[in-house]
Amino acid sequence: MPGKKILMLCGEFTEEYEIFVFQQGMEAVGHTVHVICPDKKKGQRIQSSLHDFEGHQTYIERFGHLIEINKTFSEVVVEEYDAVYCAGGRGPEYIRTDKRIQAMVRHFHDAQKPIFTICHGVQILVAVDGVVRGKKVAALGACEPEVILAGGTYIDVAPDEAYVDGTMVSAKGWTGLAAFMRECLKVLGTQISHS
Repeated sequence: MPGKKILMLCGEFTEEYEIFVFQQGMEAVGHTVHVICPDKKKGQRIQSSLHDFEGHQTYIERFGHLIEINKTFSEVVVEEYDAVYCAGGRGPEYIRTDKRIQAMVRHFHDAQKPIFTICHGVQILVAVDGVVRGKKVAALGACEPEVILAGGTYIDVAPDEAYVDGTMVSAKGWTGLAAFMRECLKVLGTQISHS
């Protein structure tokens, strides 16, 4: 089976693990992942962030690494991609209002292509009418009201689990990346066997 092309939607301060781990894992098994950010060109970089829970009432945010964009935003042709991935962190909060990002998500929804979302990534999906309506979606608990207001059902999975509803795969955060990626690979039709 030929590798698939996945479009990763990012913004400044997107969660580092949710970019690096997903991209490298998918590329390790032969898929192509294009990391894009509004108005950024291939070779430019964005600042990522690291989020963790350290006993406070909410997560703490620190600087992560600089992430290299590997596809120029203005050159993306969504019809060429097999799936879209909305990484979490703080990036989704502002890129979700970009009409071009919304149009990209609309394409994957209308074409019934796989949609992958983790942590705050669901904020991108709820900004596009109908994408989560009738769907069961996992996300960071702070996003539960948005999922419900958009007509979805929030699923409170364990931090190391993922949830699948048709071709939509979702998870609570980076601690669930192993389960999340395993389910994304299944939806993509990728089979890994051990000898």
